[in-house]
Amino acid sequence: MHVIATAGHVDHGKSTLVRALTGMEPDRWAEERRRGMTIDLGFAWTTLPGGHTVAFVDVPGHERFVSTMLAGVGPVPAVMFVVAADEGWMPQSAEHLDALAALGARHGLLVISRSDLMDPELALEEAQEQLATSTLGGLPAVCVSGTTGQGMDELRAALAKLVATLPPADSSADVRLWIDRAFTIRGAGTVVTGTLAAGSISVGDELTLLPDEQRVAVRGLQSLGTPRQRVDAVARVAVNLRGVAVASIQRGDVLVTRGHWLATSVLDARLHGGTRELEPPDQLPSQLRLHIGAASVTARLRPLGSDTARLTLERPLPLRIGDRALLRDPGRRRITAGLTVLDVAPPPLRRRGAAAARAAELVGMDGRPDAAAELARRGMVRADVLAAMGVDPTTAQPSALAAAGWLLDAARASELAARLTQAISSHDAHDPLDPGIPIASAMHTLGLPVAALVEAVVEAVVEANPLADLELSGGRVRKVTRLVGVDALPATLRTSLARVRQDLLANPFAAPEAARLTELGLGPKQLAALVRAGELDRLADGVYVLPGVESAALAVLAALPGPEFTLSAARQALGTSRRVAVPLLERLAQRGYTSRTAQGNHCLRGKNTAQGNHCLRGKN
Repeated sequence: MHVIATAGHVDHGKSTLVRALTGMEPDRWAEERRRGMTIDLGFAWTTLPGGHTVAFVDVPGHERFVSTMLAGVGPVPAVMFVVAADEGWMPQSAEHLDALAALGARHGLLVISRSDLMDPELALEEAQEQLATSTLGGLPAVCVSGTTGQGMDELRAALAKLVATLPPADSSADVRLWIDRAFTIRGAGTVVTGTLAAGSISVGDELTLLPDEQRVAVRGLQSLGTPRQRVDAVARVAVNLRGVAVASIQRGDVLVTRGHWLATSVLDARLHGGTRELEPPDQLPSQLRLHIGAASVTARLRPLGSDTARLTLERPLPLRIGDRALLRDPGRRRITAGLTVLDVAPPPLRRRGAAAARAAELVGMDGRPDAAAELARRGMVRADVLAAMGVDPTTAQPSALAAAGWLLDAARASELAARLTQAISSHDAHDPLDPGIPIASAMHTLGLPVAALVEAVVEAVVEANPLADLELSGGRVRKVTRLVGVDALPATLRTSLARVRQDLLANPFAAPEAARLTELGLGPKQLAALVRAGELDRLADGVYVLPGVESAALAVLAALPGPEFTLSAARQALGTSRRVAVPLLERLAQRGYTSRTAQGNHCLRGKNTAQGNHCLRGKN
C-alpha cells in the first residue's frame, strides 16, 4: 500500500477528487458534508492502474484547521497538491506549501482542479512558479475536473507512476505510529488510527503508548477496512488496543516499539526556511508550536547559532536524529521554520559560555546519524540509548570499546587510561605495600558506570602496547613491575626481611613474637606484602615462618620414637611454643601429612598406630 495526503486551499476540490478517484466519501462528519468543507481528516482508498493500492489522507484547507492539516501530512510520504483553475494560488495554498517545504517533502503531484470552469493554464503556470521556490519544485502536473471526469484517467496514471517511484519502507524498523484518531467500537473497545510509515504491527504485539508510557497490547488490526494479522509499512492502519481507555488518548499520542525509543522534551535542531528565507532565530518568538507526525506541542525556543536553537517541549516526544518537523507561530498564523533534529539528548547549558560552545559544536552536525561522531561527542553511552536516538551502534567500531552494553570512545579510553595510571601511582606512593587499586575504586575515579569498562580500558591499553604499565590482577588494577621477588619490595622492607630471615634460619619454628615483629618494622601491611611476595608463610594470625617449614617439620617429627606423638612431644622436638606448634600441626593434617588417632594423638601417615591403623605416609 501507498499513502498520499492532499494539500491545498479550502474548497479547491480536494475531497471531490478523492471521491472521484475512490468512489468513497472521505468526509466522515455530517457537518462536513452539509458545509461542503473538510474540517477533520478524511480517509479513502483505491487500486490504481498497475495494481498499486493507494490510500488518501484528505486534509482540511481552511486556515482554522491548519493543525489538523499538519497532523494529516506529517507522517505521509507523498502529497497531491490541489489548486483550483478558477481561483488559482490562494493564501492556504501558500501556507500548505510552506508546511510541506519545511517538512522537506519531495514526492508529490500537482493537480489543477475544476478545469471545466476555466482554462487551467494560468493556474498551472502560477502554481508551478510557487512550487519552484520549494522542495516540491518540478512536480508533474495534471489538469482535471472531478465533476465532469475530464483528465481523471491521466490523474490515475500519474498517481500510479508517482507511487511506483516512492522509496520503499523499512518493515523491520521500530514502530512509531502517530495517532490521528481514537474512538471506541462496541464489542471491541479502544481503536486508534494512523499512518504506519515504517515497521510492522502484528496482533498480539505489546507496544508503549506515549506520552504516558502505558503498556498496551494489540488486540486486533484493520487496514483499508479488512481485518489483518499483520500490517507492514507504508499503510493506513486501525489498531484495536487492550489495556487503555479511549478517554486517555488524544491526537498526537504515539504507539512505539517497547524500549526502542527515547522520549525527549529537550532537543537541539537546525532551523531552515520553507519557501521564505529563514528569520534569524533570535528574532523568532520564544514560544511556538512544534508539529511532527500528528503531534502538536508548545515549544520554548532558545537561539544558539545563526540557524540553530534549543527547543524545550511541553511534553516529551519520541524523536530521533534526522527527524524533520516544523515550527508555527499561532499568533501570526504562519509557518515560522522547518527544522532538522540534531540531538535528542543534548548537554545542559549551565555554565557561562556553554551556549556559545554548543552553537559551535552544532555547526558540524547535519542531522545524519553518525555513531562514531556521537560517541566522540559523548565519550560514553549505552548502545541501546544510541540506537534509541536513531543511530546504529554497530557502526561505532572500531573507534569504540564495548563492554556490558556500553560503548566508550577510544580517544576517551586513552585519556582514562592515563588518569588511571596517575591514580595508581599516587596510591602506590602513599601505600607501596598494597600496590594498585580495586576495580571499584577505579570505577569511581574514572566516573565509569560498570566494572567491565575498567577492564576494557586496561585490556585495550595492553593490547595496543604489550609493554604497557597496567594489568588486572586479583580484582585490582596495578602498575606492572619489571622486578620480581625480593627486588620488587621497597628497600626498607628488604632490610626487615633480611633480619627476620636471619632469626628464622637460626630456629625455623620459632616464629617471631609480636614485639619482635614491631621492632623489625613489620606491621600487618608489611607482613602481607612479604606473604604475597612468597618470602614468608603465614600459619595463623601473628604466626609467620619461612616458606618450606612443612618439610622441615616432617623431618623432625619422623625422627620421634613410636608411631604416635602428642602435641607436647611435637612442640619439644620442634623447639617451639604451642602458639606455633598448634597451627603447624593443623597445616600438616589439612595437607594429608598427619592424621589423628582415637586417643587424640598425632600420627605420621605411613606408620602403624597402637590400634593397628595404618598411616599412608611416613619414613621410607
